[in-house]
Amino acid sequence: MEEKDYLQDLSAIKNMMNRSSRFISLSGLSGIMAGSYALIGAWFARSILYKFKHGISYRQINYLTNELWFIAIAVAVFSILTAYVLTSKRAKKNGEEIWDVSTKNLVVAFLIPLLTGGVFGLLLLNQRYFGLIAPITLLFYGLALINASKYTLGTVKYLGFSELILGLLSTYFVGYGLLFWTLGFGVMHIVYGTIMYFRYEKK
Repeated sequence: MEEKDYLQDLSAIKNMMNRSSRFISLSGLSGIMAGSYALIGAWFARSILYKFKHGISYRQINYLTNELWFIAIAVAVFSILTAYVLTSKRAKKNGEEIWDVSTKNLVVAFLIPLLTGGVFGLLLLNQRYFGLIAPITLLFYGLALINASKYTLGTVKYLGFSELILGLLSTYFVGYGLLFWTLGFGVMHIVYGTIMYFRYEKK
């Protein structure tokens, strides 16, 4: 009986240390919603690109670029807001603080690769390397997820590895960037969010 109590105490201590060093209230539903927003954004992007299927003039490039950036920013904003609302709700339910040391570590670890990739993508865009934008966003997003997984659920790193694979494939199959972008930010988020929801949230 004493040995059983000892093992239970060790398990409780381990769980407490894990909760103090990792933010474990990420919402799977927010991943599903982010993927859905990305699919909607991809549909709008495809509709815009379809207008230029017969070619595009130099003057129209700026218009196209601005439209695509607007869609990307809108998807990002809706995804971040949804993630914040749903994750805050889950954190409150779990008795966790939404903003503590573990959350700060998570955000910093995530943003460093992400912002680096964003700046790199903008520099490539300025040089008209349009075919490399999708690979760059997927690759650096994957690196950001893997880097941040140290401070949250380990399952996040598998989503990161998936994004890296899609980013490399997108680099090889230049010209199919929208397809790989849709798979990475849309389909993979929905798959990941569904797994997270049924594994950690639905009880």
